[in-house]
Amino acid sequence: MPKIQAATVAEHRAAQHRALLDAAHALLMERPDQPPTLAAVGARAGLARSSVYQYFASRDDLLGALVTEVFPRWSATVQQAMDAAGDPGDRVLAYVRANLDLVAAGEHAVARALTEIAPGDALARSSREMHDALLLPLVAALTDLGTPEPRVTAELVNGVVLTASRLIEAGHEASDADERARELLEPFVRSWLPRL
Repeated sequence: MPKIQAATVAEHRAAQHRALLDAAHALLMERPDQPPTLAAVGARAGLARSSVYQYFASRDDLLGALVTEVFPRWSATVQQAMDAAGDPGDRVLAYVRANLDLVAAGEHAVARALTEIAPGDALARSSREMHDALLLPLVAALTDLGTPEPRVTAELVNGVVLTASRLIEAGHEASDADERARELLEPFVRSWLPRL
């Protein structure tokens, strides 16, 4: 029996499971155009391919597990940034900045790769949940700001985020893309603050 590297077997298994997910994530960050094989994931995590099957039945199973954590983690990161901001206008701008920071860190490439290679049902559900989870705090900030049709405005803000994201992924500096987005959105959000 192989030696466990934790206080209990359950802790060891949880650590190995986490190592495999982290390895798959790292491989997707490095090569988002190349779905990682179980052998490559195992090698990155320091496990034999046969050991990987103790945790995941297939590559689709592994990618499905990655989907269920990547999208919620993105949403949580954005939510934390918005929670730390001050007034509703600052929360809208924090939403933009947090999303662009994640893009610059390579998380969008991972999410996009998962969109293309992960099993359909898990991906569709997680993608929908992420979009809804991301929109809720933005809609709330825009509602607090007093904007008409905050859900429609949230979609327009997302359009700015998407365009800035594409600029970053095309090689533009993240700080420049963030600054351009801020130049577009800050006058809008500031114009609503006196109405509060």
